[in-house]
Amino acid sequence: MNAQHLLDNSDFLTELLSAAGNDSAQLNWQHRGVQYAWLGEGILLLEPLAKAAQTDLVLSCGIHGNETAPIEICNRLVNAIVNGTLTLGVRLLVIVGNIPAMKQGTRFVDENLNRLFKPEQLTGDANQEQCRATELMTVLDQFYTAAGAGRRRIHLDLHTAIRGSKHEKFAVHPFLHGQPYCADFIQLLAALECSAILLSHEPTGTFSYFSSRQYAAQAATVELGKVKPFGENRLQDYLATEHVLQELIAERFSPSSAGLPSTVSFFQVCRSIHKHSDEFHLSFADDIDNFTGFAQGERLCHDGDVSYVAEHEGEAIVFPNAGVAIGQRALLTLKRLDDPLAHLPLA
Repeated sequence: MNAQHLLDNSDFLTELLSAAGNDSAQLNWQHRGVQYAWLGEGILLLEPLAKAAQTDLVLSCGIHGNETAPIEICNRLVNAIVNGTLTLGVRLLVIVGNIPAMKQGTRFVDENLNRLFKPEQLTGDANQEQCRATELMTVLDQFYTAAGAGRRRIHLDLHTAIRGSKHEKFAVHPFLHGQPYCADFIQLLAALECSAILLSHEPTGTFSYFSSRQYAAQAATVELGKVKPFGENRLQDYLATEHVLQELIAERFSPSSAGLPSTVSFFQVCRSIHKHSDEFHLSFADDIDNFTGFAQGERLCHDGDVSYVAEHEGEAIVFPNAGVAIGQRALLTLKRLDDPLAHLPLA
């Protein structure tokens, strides 16, 4: 990472793509009231010099290398801080997750990185994504623990979905193991234009779940539209979302109201259906939208001799992918919550 090149050109992504790889030593520099630290390939720490920040904010993107819109949004945010048009008011960790996959324009190189964020240590030979997951978990631990406990911790893991969606922007909220949901954080997700929030029903290996479970961060996987190559994203479609992220970075964001936002539909995850054989097939068209509902008893998929049907009237699907590796999740099913307050204990 060439710090001076970044300052001269004010383009984080260009510098990232031109970097040869991890530097042998951490780079630190100051510029326009911000302390920068390059912690590794695609990992940039920014801290304000003039004030004691009260919030630790993580913005991660590119966990899947072909999900380019969030990478471009984070690029614009870093550039705005570097050139002085955006005031940094929080401790900010920006992570571009899967650099090799990003350069190839693929979702991953060896396996899905967003299934590997588990605190147990990897043993034996590890592939590219496994090594990267270990590195990112270590960096996240250092980021949160360096500032101490008792602070507000927020982690937005920004993605785009493989297919279209009846809710263009939506969020997946990690399973909280019986802990209450944060009303202000739900309001933040609504302000980011998430018109649907999925409530996870079990532990997972996602980056946002790891951050939530291990460090009590207010975390979510945020889906911002559909996968497109670099240069094909309509960034004007993200201006409202980007504005809220700017307000969050400047520590100016405040919820517009209390309680749950009326603009958001809430869904409880019913089932996580995994692929168990090469005979797994979805029972609907490849181009079906996320959040499409099915009649009770209608077949969703089959895996060899086992068929899966909708258990509830209107049961919806999200993230269907028959191409995942055996043993991985191929489909989530959802049930809309007509009375979300009855299911969401709020803090």
